[in-house]
Amino acid sequence: MSFEALVADAEQVAALLKARHQSIAVAESSTGGLISAALLAVPGASSYYYGGGVVYTPRARHRLLDLKREEVRGLRSASEPYALALAERTRTRFKTSWAIGETGASGPSGNPYGDAAGHCCLAVHGPGGAVARTLETGRTDRLGNMYAFAAAAFELLRRQIEGQP
Repeated sequence: MSFEALVADAEQVAALLKARHQSIAVAESSTGGLISAALLAVPGASSYYYGGGVVYTPRARHRLLDLKREEVRGLRSASEPYALALAERTRTRFKTSWAIGETGASGPSGNPYGDAAGHCCLAVHGPGGAVARTLETGRTDRLGNMYAFAAAAFELLRRQIEGQP
């Protein structure tokens, strides 16, 4: 996968958001900003992209999202409930129609929580509620996993915007 392929995915999402006069914000971790970068590579991004951040550490989670330790107590990072918490807080803080929450283990090794490289949890929070998905690539290729996670985020978002299960 290439950055150009991600931008093509982002263009599809951007067209849907623009047509509906909707907006998005992103909290990503193991994609390292690829989701936001692809959205911003589409001309006219300021009409739908409100902001986001790479929430890579607990400190970033607190500083960028004001999501305190007590609010995520009992939630394991790199889990669907945690991705949902990121998406919900991001949507609320940015006052957007949609938000993506992403967390995982890009590789080449797993994370401290016992997840293997290639593990990613994604969540989309929007007008109709929220949905989460876990992706396991089975690969240790860090960059390849980052691109796969971002592409999966765009697919999940696009399906939610279009009202598909």
